[in-house]
Amino acid sequence: MVRERYLTPSILEDLKEKMVFLGGPRQVGKTTLAVDIIGPHFASRAFNWDKLSERKAALKGEWPGDCNLIILDEFHKSKKWRSWIKGEYDTQKSRLRFMLTGSARMNVYRKGGDSLQGRYHYFRLHPFSVAEILSLKPPGIPFQPLQFAEKGNWDDLEALFQFGGFPDPFLRQNGRHWRRWGQERLERFFREDVRDLTQIQDMANLNLLADLLPERVGSVLSINSLAEDLQVNFRTVARWLDIFEELFYCFRIPPYRSRKIASVKKEKKLYLWDWSQVKDEGARWENLVASHLLKFCHYLADVEGYRAELYYLRDVTKRETDFLVTMDQRPWFAVEVKKSAEPPSPALFYFKERLAVPFSYQVAARTDKNCLNKGIHLLPASLFLTALV
Repeated sequence: MVRERYLTPSILEDLKEKMVFLGGPRQVGKTTLAVDIIGPHFASRAFNWDKLSERKAALKGEWPGDCNLIILDEFHKSKKWRSWIKGEYDTQKSRLRFMLTGSARMNVYRKGGDSLQGRYHYFRLHPFSVAEILSLKPPGIPFQPLQFAEKGNWDDLEALFQFGGFPDPFLRQNGRHWRRWGQERLERFFREDVRDLTQIQDMANLNLLADLLPERVGSVLSINSLAEDLQVNFRTVARWLDIFEELFYCFRIPPYRSRKIASVKKEKKLYLWDWSQVKDEGARWENLVASHLLKFCHYLADVEGYRAELYYLRDVTKRETDFLVTMDQRPWFAVEVKKSAEPPSPALFYFKERLAVPFSYQVAARTDKNCLNKGIHLLPASLFLTALV
């Protein structure tokens, strides 16, 4: 049985009006969502770029007469895919709906060339999360307190922590399979995404950079330090990191800037889309929460149209709080992540007061404590994550 995904209702609704583009990391379940979950709601037909006969038929516009949804997988590999799909949509939209899925490269390619503005909705599909596994209702209203479930599910959270949120390893929950899957996914990432898109020749150093990044998770990332380790120049490493980010291998969050605090200006913190590859336990917990918060912000942006963004807080005296979620650049809630139950972070108190953050949460990976302490909500991660998406 195919598991429903959290974006299903929104995609079905948006297909009534426009094309839908679905992007996200390799093997996050984009094709399964399109073909096996969305497809049965229509008289659908899927075309795969890698099958020559299907590619030729699609590029010629030879659409089956008994279909009303065309699913196009990996067609962004065509150099002229933007102008092609624009023409097909403009001439066929009275009869056909179009849904395009593809690797992370769609997030890069869709930015240039012929304008498709006004013709599509774009969604970013994320790995499984606590709220999605529990099939909880969509998140609450901006600038209101987060709404938690009555109780969390520690077993599901522990499985996510160990195996990550990508569907295949999470659903199997087998250590041997997870290890092999991780190696194969990374090999295909370099072979089919990085090499095809970037034409980078120095693949050895690029692989080494990927090996170094899990050790930097949760830390302020120094590109100079990475450049020294790899013995390449600053600009080269900066470009490689941009490529990794655009291809959904990692993501970086910037510091929140405000005149009310002496905030740092440029240094970003780094996290992986597959947090299960982070060996340090504390950094992995922080990455897991970061990924849940990013999914929450992307959902609010892609589905609800809000300007929700994820930052961290740090000032020049090195006071730091792990995360800040904003709406229209205004603080909504701050989050500090701990491995175990601890007293509230002094930095969390400081930033709450200085920035007038409406809600502050200190989240512990392993604790039963659920209480308020001077306006800061202390609670377990298994409960906190139920309020997201």
